[in-house]
Amino acid sequence: MAVYRYRALTPNGVVVSNKIEENNRSAVIKKLKRNNLTPINITEQIGIAKKPIKTKKRNIKDIEDIMKNANTTNLMANREKNRESYVQKINKALTKTERITTRDVVIFTQNFYLLKKANFNNIHALSTIIDSTENYLFKGILEDILAGVEAGENMYTTMEYYSNVFPYIYINMIKVGELSGSLTNSLEQAVKYLDDSASLNKKIRGILIPNIAQFVLLLVMLVVGTLFAIPAIENVFEAVGTEEKLPAVTLWFKDFLNMAIAYWYIPTMILVGIAIGIIIYIRTPKGKYNFDYFKYTMPVFGKLIFSLDFSRLMRAMLLNLNNGMRIQEALEVSKNISKNYVMLSIIETSINNILIGQSWIEPFEKSGLPSAMITEMLKIGMKTDLAEMMEKLLEYIDIDIDNIMDKIMKVLPQIVYSIVGVVLIFFVLVVLVPCLQLYMGNFLFSAYGY
Repeated sequence: MAVYRYRALTPNGVVVSNKIEENNRSAVIKKLKRNNLTPINITEQIGIAKKPIKTKKRNIKDIEDIMKNANTTNLMANREKNRESYVQKINKALTKTERITTRDVVIFTQNFYLLKKANFNNIHALSTIIDSTENYLFKGILEDILAGVEAGENMYTTMEYYSNVFPYIYINMIKVGELSGSLTNSLEQAVKYLDDSASLNKKIRGILIPNIAQFVLLLVMLVVGTLFAIPAIENVFEAVGTEEKLPAVTLWFKDFLNMAIAYWYIPTMILVGIAIGIIIYIRTPKGKYNFDYFKYTMPVFGKLIFSLDFSRLMRAMLLNLNNGMRIQEALEVSKNISKNYVMLSIIETSINNILIGQSWIEPFEKSGLPSAMITEMLKIGMKTDLAEMMEKLLEYIDIDIDNIMDKIMKVLPQIVYSIVGVVLIFFVLVVLVPCLQLYMGNFLFSAYGY
């Protein structure tokens, strides 16, 4: 049995810490909950094991007596068990450093969605997936989730302990599904969210990584050429006594680079100070709000980020409305689908408007973030059938997101190519032009008075 160190919360709110011996993490969680303790953190203590119990040494005669009466079938069976345990230990050791990837979460979500669609209950579905999960670390997390479900908890409460594995939005999608009774639909949305995120990241990486590599290579060539090639050319000019001069931009950049190297600590301190100042500001409520507002209004990606957040909010609300919730309750349950302070403040204002008898759509309209088409469709839905209109609205938003994505995929390469192009031109002026001067040999005419 493994040794686990745990931190848990008592019914009185006191945090306790101790060690416990169990077969696995799920057994630890069950034992803690039986003792009215809420687990906060559970870690396996590697390399800690019980001291072996000293046994009396047998003499040769004892061993001969044992072998005479030994059952060879039982001995072979025990050997097989020991062999299996060694294999498990080896697998366990090999998977200690195994990472949980986004692909693992995607496969789990797809499988769970298919099993729920086939009317499996949560315990049966999780048990089936755990048996087929190869990643040891992820398997342990799923066992924790299963233990929580068996203890009567929702899945999302255990997932919140593993926020480094499950994205914030993903957890809240599961939360909305469990609270609204539409977990299957939420899982379908979660699969779409993970697939879309992976596809978007893949497209952006395909554009950025090659161009960033070119950009970095050009910068290295620029710096190396200025530090080594330019002084060598100046030495040649000085040796032959020519009056030819290097381009002014080359001399300026060489002086700038030498000064930056000599006083490197000054720009470093300035950049570090600016970075620390921005981080501290963003961590304040006002700074976080302004930064989140910038995300929604920034060039190129701003409209896409808002459309994705708004689409997730509307989908979550639609699930809740279809399960009989009122608009206020649907907003309350769905608001955590976004982590953006601007979106959360708009939702809170909408809820307050409902309480005082005003329109919940008005705060979205006044923010200026959604298009007029979106707010008009919501207004029409309030007069007719809101759930039906929301389905049409989501179709419209999906088309709009696809159009925005197409524009980004066209504009982003142009922006990146422009930046790389500017650096390339600067490299030509600073390094290649002096090299061409040296190659052409015109400075020799000046040196000999021609």
